[in-house]
Amino acid sequence: MTTHNIVSVSGGKDSTATLLLAIALEVENLQAVFADTGNEHEQTYEYLDYLERVTRTQIRRVKADFTRQIAGKRRFVETKWREQGVPEEIVLAALEVLQPTGNPFLDLCVWKGRFPSRRAQFCTEELKRNPMLEQVTIPLMGQGDMILSWQGVRTGESLARRYLPECDEVGGGLFNYRPILKWDVATVFEAHRYMGVKPNPLYSQGMGRVGCMPCINCRKDELREIALRFPEVIDRVERWEAVTRQASKQGAATFFAGANAKHPSGSIADLSAAEIVSIANIRQAVEWPKTTRGGVHYDLLAGLADAAACSSAYGLCDSEWEPVRLTEEAA
Repeated sequence: MTTHNIVSVSGGKDSTATLLLAIALEVENLQAVFADTGNEHEQTYEYLDYLERVTRTQIRRVKADFTRQIAGKRRFVETKWREQGVPEEIVLAALEVLQPTGNPFLDLCVWKGRFPSRRAQFCTEELKRNPMLEQVTIPLMGQGDMILSWQGVRTGESLARRYLPECDEVGGGLFNYRPILKWDVATVFEAHRYMGVKPNPLYSQGMGRVGCMPCINCRKDELREIALRFPEVIDRVERWEAVTRQASKQGAATFFAGANAKHPSGSIADLSAAEIVSIANIRQAVEWPKTTRGGVHYDLLAGLADAAACSSAYGLCDSEWEPVRLTEEAA
């Protein structure tokens, strides 16, 4: 029986550590796979190229395709919206943007007519889980082989992950395997150092997580860093809001649509009532991190931040990175 080891790689610290562990263990039939959401920072794409070079491991890219779903919604808008008495200008505006763009995140939002939120967090399933299953895992099933889906998740990340098993069976020979489940953050970065692999540079630019930029669960301090360092990301989200708004029957679509979903994480979802009503689009959202709690008074110290300065929640700016084994030059 053959064992297929499929490692999900996002470019973040945990998935990278998981890939490095699989490489160090010299597992057979290793496949590293990146599910491209279309909402990644350019530095993450560059980091994946770097990972391929330094580890000599090919990283396969997969993308979700919503062409069929958008075509179905287009037919629905042309018929049902008109039957329901939706104003013709709204129908025509929706039909104008109901065309696949090739960007999975934007196409998902156009199809749904809204952005994902904490209460409706359909992005992970649609943009990561489903394309991985459909394009990588399912074609390997039914052959009598074992398929290990390596997942870089840790119990310390959230309450929901605290009670996950290290391995569980899905069926059809497929198992979810979480080899770094009990690791702490220091161990994750030590794995990078041992294998001579630098972490994603975004971790030194104020990002607490690496993946979608911005994530719908973006923290207040992280959103401030994004607006300061990467204004082009805010410009892109503003364009996406305009397109998604056209695809919405209500004519409204805000990137941080789940802003009123209370959560103790300190994310954008954890807002006061005053802050909630003030956020109608991404431009208002980026004003919120400049304020103190309540969204009323501006934080004067936040305005003094240096966009070029190193900023890391993990202390990556405090010491030089001295890899132990591999070097990019050696690769």
